[in-house]
Amino acid sequence: MDTRFSSAIHMLIMIAGADHPITSERIAESVGTNASYIRKIAGLLKKQGIIESRQGKSGFKLLVPPEELTLYRVYLAINGAEQIHVFDIHQNPNDACVVGKYIRPVLTDVFRGIEDKAERELKATTLADCMDKMKARF
Repeated sequence: MDTRFSSAIHMLIMIAGADHPITSERIAESVGTNASYIRKIAGLLKKQGIIESRQGKSGFKLLVPPEELTLYRVYLAINGAEQIHVFDIHQNPNDACVVGKYIRPVLTDVFRGIEDKAERELKATTLADCMDKMKARF
């Protein structure tokens, strides 16, 4: 399973909570990965105007207030998508079988319904919400 989305949220919480630009090395240490992985994620977020990094200055800065940054926007930035896509359907069901013939349209409807619900939740949840939930745990 791809962990870029959760890593991006982790990263953004750290950036938002820092009183100065925070480096990829420091973020990587907290995420439990390497700095090059964090820089790849940062590139996706930077491309979408969510964070910035400046030449000659170390670290990242959040460009969108946490209260305005939805997890939906982060998801789209990280996945290069235009909508939520979680599930794939196997490619070659056998049309000679009654299940094989109808499984794709059935699962397409079911999966799209689930993805629509996920989209609504991600649109309703901000980075600030995640930060508040985290603060409630310490």
